[in-house]
Amino acid sequence: MNLKLNLVAMQTIVRKEMIRVLRIWVQTIVPPAITMTLYFIIFGNLIGRRIGTMDGFDYMQYIAPGLIMMSVITNSYGNVVSSFFGAKFGRHIEEMIVSPMSNATIIIGHVVGGVLRGLLVGLLVTIVALFFTRLEVQHPLITISIVLLSSTVFALAGLINAIFAKKFDDISIVPTFVLTPLTYLGGVFYSISLLPEFWQTVSRANPILYMVNAFRYGILGTSDIGIGTAYGILLVFVVGLFAVCLRLLNRGVGIRE
Repeated sequence: MNLKLNLVAMQTIVRKEMIRVLRIWVQTIVPPAITMTLYFIIFGNLIGRRIGTMDGFDYMQYIAPGLIMMSVITNSYGNVVSSFFGAKFGRHIEEMIVSPMSNATIIIGHVVGGVLRGLLVGLLVTIVALFFTRLEVQHPLITISIVLLSSTVFALAGLINAIFAKKFDDISIVPTFVLTPLTYLGGVFYSISLLPEFWQTVSRANPILYMVNAFRYGILGTSDIGIGTAYGILLVFVVGLFAVCLRLLNRGVGIRE
């Protein structure tokens, strides 16, 4: 199948994903915005008054980039895992695999759909954040590139989860028991410099820490970790997870069983 036809196939998958998201926008876009609004009210307004400043910034301003990033990655993950598993459950993926469409195109199409939903929710949460605090982007290119890479990482992770899932309950296990703890321990609500040395070392094993801090650096200009390190880790994850997804699809894992 030539490049042009693969591009048409990818555009079709992305269009299908966006139609699905926008058709039920009350379920896919509004709830994350409401959840983040509550975070801003509870953590920013109520608790933030007692905490004061963090790294020289108002606490509300400090947590805003982390909350935006949290909404982006969770929605990118959730979109891909639910969409791909739904297609697998309905036997639509099998039809795609036996078609002339390449497996890489299937992966990219679903990942782009997940990234677009993540960005859409992230934009809405950013608008909500501006009602509570003032945000001035210090490094636009870093901000955009980090949010795209982070969203891609979690979209690919969602695809792997969907491939191995055998029932609908399986697609909620990872977000509940892995993604949520990692997010809360990823420096969204605090600077890791406040932690003891041992827990700082443990925190550095959390990939979300690098996403949140690099994104915070792009917006506020402050970070607990090196930006080069964050880019390196994200690129390794993108390449590694894409390779895993491609291998799993090529072998028909979770599909031809």
